[in-house]
Amino acid sequence: MSFLNTIIASIIPFLPIVITFIFFGLLLWGAHRILIGRHPELGSERLFPRQLVLLGLTFASVIAIALALPVSESSRNQIIALIGLITSGVFAFSSSTIFSNLMAGIMLRVTKPFRTGDFINIKNEYSGRVVERGLLDTEIQTENRELIALPNTYMVTNPISVVRSSGAIVSTTLSLGYDIHHSKVESLLLEAAKECGLEEPFAHILELGNYSITYKISGLLTDSKSLLTSRSNLSRCVLDVLHKDRIEIMSPAFMNQRRLPDDLKVIPVMTEAKPTEIVSVAEEVVFDKAERAEQVEKEKQLLLDKIQECQSQLVEASGTDKQQLQEIVKKCREHLTNMEKPEDESIIEKCATESVNSADPKGRAAD
Repeated sequence: MSFLNTIIASIIPFLPIVITFIFFGLLLWGAHRILIGRHPELGSERLFPRQLVLLGLTFASVIAIALALPVSESSRNQIIALIGLITSGVFAFSSSTIFSNLMAGIMLRVTKPFRTGDFINIKNEYSGRVVERGLLDTEIQTENRELIALPNTYMVTNPISVVRSSGAIVSTTLSLGYDIHHSKVESLLLEAAKECGLEEPFAHILELGNYSITYKISGLLTDSKSLLTSRSNLSRCVLDVLHKDRIEIMSPAFMNQRRLPDDLKVIPVMTEAKPTEIVSVAEEVVFDKAERAEQVEKEKQLLLDKIQECQSQLVEASGTDKQQLQEIVKKCREHLTNMEKPEDESIIEKCATESVNSADPKGRAAD
């Protein structure tokens, strides 16, 4: 009997640590299964907040286990101090640049000032469309089709202008002489803006110079993806409309050594444009990777919405309908998993084109 009491007495001090270890082990396993295990289709960007939650739970579990150790109070405090020392040492010995970029990346994910595919401009130094938002840097594609990776600290510490997806203002400026009344110029500029497809155009007089008046014509472009082409089209329409009305566009200080009549207008001869067989859209060539990344993001969101819709229908479904819905959810998750493989662009393009057709929960459930 005394031997049994001795064994029980030796086991009792370890019960708190065993119970604590089992409790937090089950807690971490359940949290991982709920947050990550059940969602294999989520990409790294959508999994990041869930991974932060798991990291916090893991750190709290380590502290709780240290507090439950069957040691003296002074030893327990030393263990906790050692954990804090190791944690601070990781941050101290790691690169301050990496850590600051990581914190800036987390901040950008929380505030979400822009999305993949948006036009952004940073300090008028870098401009283009967002291709990828990483934890350490943000990749944009410029108008020269170059890919630039900007550190997240640079993105956070500098002002960023974002072109809204609902529309952008397209404008151009030009200077004309004082011999042309401004009301006539403004009406022609508004006509040019309407001809190139801009909505709600408006004209401003920016400056009264010594020799010329500076005008600015602007309009709303509803499809912000065609920003580059619309800027060129606006300038082209301004030239066509003003030349058609016999208004020359040049500085009044223009000098030429040729002997010209006083009533001669220096305006190019109007010619009919010859139709071309193939017309390349500038945005499709310049922002090809950004366009593909934006399309993939939209397809991912569409598939996630379909998965959520199917899961809500599974609650009330039964029999064959339930099996069909489960099959649809499985295929949608497979598509999402394939989309997360950037090294295989062919799979991404195939998923982006076939995902909507292959995942139609209402149509299959009704068959």
